[in-house]
Amino acid sequence: MTHIKFLLCLLTIIFSNYYFTLIHGLGMNWGTMATHPLPPKIVVQLLKDNGIKKVKLFDADFETMSALAGSGIEVMVAIPNNMLAIMNDYKSAKEWVKKNVTRYNFDGGVTIKYVAVGNEPFLSSYNNSFVNITFPALQNIQGALNDAGVGDTIKVTVPLNADVYFSPASNPVPSAGLFRTDISDLMTDIVKFLSQNNAPFTVNIYPFLSLYLNDGFPIDYAFFDGTSNVPVVDGNIKYTNVFDANFDTLVSALKAAGVGDLPIIVGEVGWPTDGDKHATAAYAQRFYKGLLSRLASNAGTPLRPNQDIEMYLFGLIDEDAKSIAPGDFERHWGILKYDGQPKYEIDLSGHGNAVSFVPASGVEYLSKTWCVVDPNGKDMDKIGDDVSWACTYSDCTALGYGSTCNGMDAIGNASYAFNTYFQVQNQVDESCDFGGRAMTTQQDPSTAACNFTIQIVAAPFGEGSLVIPSGLVVGLVWVLGFLV
Repeated sequence: MTHIKFLLCLLTIIFSNYYFTLIHGLGMNWGTMATHPLPPKIVVQLLKDNGIKKVKLFDADFETMSALAGSGIEVMVAIPNNMLAIMNDYKSAKEWVKKNVTRYNFDGGVTIKYVAVGNEPFLSSYNNSFVNITFPALQNIQGALNDAGVGDTIKVTVPLNADVYFSPASNPVPSAGLFRTDISDLMTDIVKFLSQNNAPFTVNIYPFLSLYLNDGFPIDYAFFDGTSNVPVVDGNIKYTNVFDANFDTLVSALKAAGVGDLPIIVGEVGWPTDGDKHATAAYAQRFYKGLLSRLASNAGTPLRPNQDIEMYLFGLIDEDAKSIAPGDFERHWGILKYDGQPKYEIDLSGHGNAVSFVPASGVEYLSKTWCVVDPNGKDMDKIGDDVSWACTYSDCTALGYGSTCNGMDAIGNASYAFNTYFQVQNQVDESCDFGGRAMTTQQDPSTAACNFTIQIVAAPFGEGSLVIPSGLVVGLVWVLGFLV
């Protein structure tokens, strides 16, 4: 009997390690562009509960860093684009490193591994705004890390969009990859600097965007489960998915720049679940199942086979205050909903098992009160203007074409807009009026496809909440609060 118990315990340990051990090198992006972000301590516990040992941030917020202290989670902190010019001054760079890196460098502190200098600063849409200031900032931060005595263990990197490299139209294959013509010399300088400092290249790759930007793009090519028509043949290599083709185009560009062995981190990769006809939970689940399975097998890519790829999924939680300039889907990248609850099953071990993300615990919600259209309201011809107002200052992206709440009637759409605004405003009475055309209700107006949310309790002032305090002057203050 003792032997049987021992064997059962051993099998349990083996089973647990096989099914629940995360893929080596897998991390999460933790963004906080939300009107009601989850408290950092809850998020850190969530990461730990799911065995996530790496996280990528978009700033170095004190509350976030304090919550990460002692967790053992590896962290990539970040310097936002709007601070790059400041980092061109070496004294300022040293101060930033002192305030945001070395202050946490103690036993029980934060395990910082990388400093991300900027975020996609060379996007074509930025019209060269950061072209002349990114590399000096990168050099200064690495110099400041070296001066602080941590440069051997903490490295700089620049998360870049995949639009910094391309294959020429005359030879559109991954092996012909080059850096974008207008920044070719700059990129060569940057990658050689990274190589000299044993620092990695970080790239954001989004197969979803290939579908979003091109109606003729073959859907299967965005995933990893095979495609009937192989779109890219490069010599003896057949590329059956766009991720591999994209990644290897970068590998070729690095080789052409003289640093073919430079380590590559995938800083962002993921699939949204709303805001577009291709942004669905089913597609997200399919994408992650294929991606994680390949990562677990250490397959690498055709030009970098049989190796781990350090990768950060984007993202952990939905962010309802992100800019939707690129598309409505921008607020729906999370594997988890706004409140830390899972959207679908995902196996972070890469074995494809039917397992769910451990949800956030200790989340506090506002009361079960919704704001909807009052059927007896006055001046109902003005309801269109009400909807426009509500959606300007809250998140109505789920109402768009192809989205989860698309298809309701006009009253349903208006009620959804009213409720999102009401929740953003912490359910204060004045925010459910709309000239007498709205009313509160304790009866959930959600439909089978469309969830009318109840927001979580806002973080105390100073902890990152973007919600607008009630009672401030309507108009200017509200516009400033939401449009920054």
